[in-house]
Amino acid sequence: MSSIRFFFVDVFAERPLTGNPLTVVPDADELTEEQMRAIAREFNQSETTFLCRPSDPAAAWRLRSFTPRGVEVGGAGHNALGAWLWLDGQGLAGTGPSSRLTQQIGGELLAVEVVRAPGGPVRVVMDQGGLRFGGLVEADPPLATALGLSVADLAGPAQAIATGVSHMHVPLVDREAVDRAEPDSRALAAILAGAAAEGCYLYTLSGGTGDDVAAYARFFNPTVGIVEDPATGTAAGPLAAALVEWARVPAGRPVYLEQGRALGRPSRVRVDVDGGQVRLSGSGIVSGSGELRVR
Repeated sequence: MSSIRFFFVDVFAERPLTGNPLTVVPDADELTEEQMRAIAREFNQSETTFLCRPSDPAAAWRLRSFTPRGVEVGGAGHNALGAWLWLDGQGLAGTGPSSRLTQQIGGELLAVEVVRAPGGPVRVVMDQGGLRFGGLVEADPPLATALGLSVADLAGPAQAIATGVSHMHVPLVDREAVDRAEPDSRALAAILAGAAAEGCYLYTLSGGTGDDVAAYARFFNPTVGIVEDPATGTAAGPLAAALVEWARVPAGRPVYLEQGRALGRPSRVRVDVDGGQVRLSGSGIVSGSGELRVR
């Protein structure tokens, strides 16, 4: 019987059991894709990330991430950020005040910086892709019903937006509406398919717990088997970039988004938008470890 090591990382968290939990599996080169899918189902986190040798010599590591349904996902979100936090804790992400590296993920090569401030937590800063806008979804009864809401709860049409993975971003009138949403997974998945979007990011520009919070959000992704995610970098990045593009938040300042309170996993996500460059950043904590028998 052989086994693998695994680690739990709470991403976008300042203390254990908050933020977005991620399972990291190092030394995953000998695992088959079928085994990776089975392991992701076993852990039942929104994503499990496997660390592999890169196939491109420009990258330091290749990251492969799977959902509980066994769907492999791309994009640089909490799935990648948590992996780099673990790598740094193992001394595998360079040394000094900061390290600049490249990750291979979802067919892309993306820059990563690991920042080590004296006396503070390690912070990982990751480039996302360029901002892309998809089609609009009207604020009509089918959309509202799929979200378990009324049309009056919708603050305008939804739109597919991406800086990597495309998600449908749905503006709601207030925090109460965001918290009250109870999506119908089948109906929502059909709308997402029509919008060429993977997941659904509900947000409001009012209702954050701090003066610097630009939006309060929740994320649902029935497409890949995620019922609800506590913190979603691949959705927060495009929303922050869009808010700058629409002049809803000032350019040149960090954009903070709050997510996860409805799940009891409060998460604070930072996005920096500099021209066409979108950077997601955050810290976290390695909160547990163990071994899993696989054969």
